[in-house]
Amino acid sequence: MKVTARLASAAVAAVTLVVAMLISAPPAASAQLTEVTGFGTNPTNLRMHLYVPDGVGSRPALLVAVHYCTGSGPAFYSGTEFASLADRYKFIVIYPSATRSGSCFDVSSPQALRHDGGSDPVGIVSMVRYVQQRYAADPDRTYVTGASSGAMMTNVLLGDYPDVFKAGAAFMGVPFGCFATTDGSSWNSTCANGQLIKTPQQWGDLVRGAYPGYSGPRPRMQVWHGTEDTTLRYPNFGEEIKQWTNVHGLSQTPTTTDQPRSGWTRTRYGGTGTTVAVEGISIQGVGHSLPQSGMAAMAIAFLGLDTPGPSQTPTATPTVTPTVTPTVTPTSPAGACKVGYTMNTWNNGFTASVTITNTGASPLSTWSLAFTLPAGQTVTSAWNATVSPASGAVTARNVSYNGNVAPGASTQFGFQATHSGNTAAPSSFTLNDAPCTT
Repeated sequence: MKVTARLASAAVAAVTLVVAMLISAPPAASAQLTEVTGFGTNPTNLRMHLYVPDGVGSRPALLVAVHYCTGSGPAFYSGTEFASLADRYKFIVIYPSATRSGSCFDVSSPQALRHDGGSDPVGIVSMVRYVQQRYAADPDRTYVTGASSGAMMTNVLLGDYPDVFKAGAAFMGVPFGCFATTDGSSWNSTCANGQLIKTPQQWGDLVRGAYPGYSGPRPRMQVWHGTEDTTLRYPNFGEEIKQWTNVHGLSQTPTTTDQPRSGWTRTRYGGTGTTVAVEGISIQGVGHSLPQSGMAAMAIAFLGLDTPGPSQTPTATPTVTPTVTPTVTPTSPAGACKVGYTMNTWNNGFTASVTITNTGASPLSTWSLAFTLPAGQTVTSAWNATVSPASGAVTARNVSYNGNVAPGASTQFGFQATHSGNTAAPSSFTLNDAPCTT
C-alpha cells in the first residue's frame, strides 16, 4: 500500500477521533491561544501555539499537547479538555502543529529517534525551552501528552529527551522506535498492525540507545488504548508497557489492578499511588477515539499537574483589611453552594462550563446539581459529569474521580448542547437539594 493511502486511512480515523473527543470548546476566559514564531531551532518548520491561563503564578508547570494526524495545535486545543484543566490548575500548554503532508509528526526517521538528531522533536524541545525562559516555567514540572500521532511523539520525546520531560501520557500510541523506517517512509504497517513484538529488554534498549551516555532519571509513563483500535492496533498497548517497565527496571507484573470505570482496566507498575512509574489503562470495546470525556483529567492527575509544585506560588493579590464584625456561626445545609456558569455559543450550539463551589461547612462525598435548561436547549455530550435527561429539568452527577469536594473547594464539569435560538442560562441551581447562589 502506498504511503498516501495509509495517510488517508489515518485521516479517516482522525476524523472519527475528532468526533469522539467530545469537543469541549476553548475555555471561557480572557486568556487566548496565541501563535508564537521565532522560538528557536526548528528544522521542520513546526508551528507553535501557546495557551497561558489567567493567574498563572511563578514557576508554572508546562504541558506539551500533541495532535493526531490531519490535526493541528488549534484543533487539539479546541477538541480536548487540556486547556480548561490548565485554567483550573494554572499550568501552561504548548500546542505544536505538524507541517508534513498528512499533518503527522515524524516518529519514524533516524533523526527523530535520536537526542538532538533533528526533525520534529528538536522543534518541540525548542518550544519548551522558549517557554521555560520566557515564562520561567519549572523544568522539573515539564510534561507531554498526545493522541495517535501525538501519542507516538509522546513516546519519542520521552525517549529522546529524558532530561527535559518528567512524565508523559500517551493515548493510542506505539512504543518508542516501533515506527522506525530507513527508506524515508512515514508509515510502518508492521508496527501499526500490532505485529512488531519485542522483548522488554529489546524495547528498553531502543529507548536507552536514543541518548547514549544519559544516566539520569527516566520519565514516568501512562499509556491508554482501546481494545478495538484498528488504526494502531491494541497489541501496541502491551508493547509500550513492556518498554517503559523495562526502562524503569520493573517487572511486567502489575503491583495493582483495578477498574476506575466500567470497561476500564488500569494496571500500575512500581507502586500503588497516582504518580507511579508506569500506568496502563485499557478501554474495552473502544476504537481509535481517545481521549474521551474525563480521560484528560486522569492524565493530568497522573502527571501531577492537579497540585501545585514546591516552587509554584500563585499570582499575588492585594491585601484587604476586612471590617471587624461580630462572629456568627452559620448553619450551612449540606450541599450549600455557589455556581459559576459560562457559555460559548455559535449558530445552533453551545458549550457550558460549570464551576461548583462547596460553601457549606461539611465536605461532599458525592454531588448532584439540578437545574432547568431553557426551552430549545438539548445536551449532546458532557465531561467530568453525567447529565440527564438531555433537556428540561436536568441533573448533573459527579463521576468516580470528582465526587469529593471539601468546604471552600470547587469542582468543574461541562457539556455541549444544541439550541433553537434561545441561549439563555438556567435561572437557578440546587446542589444535593440545597439552593445555590450564582
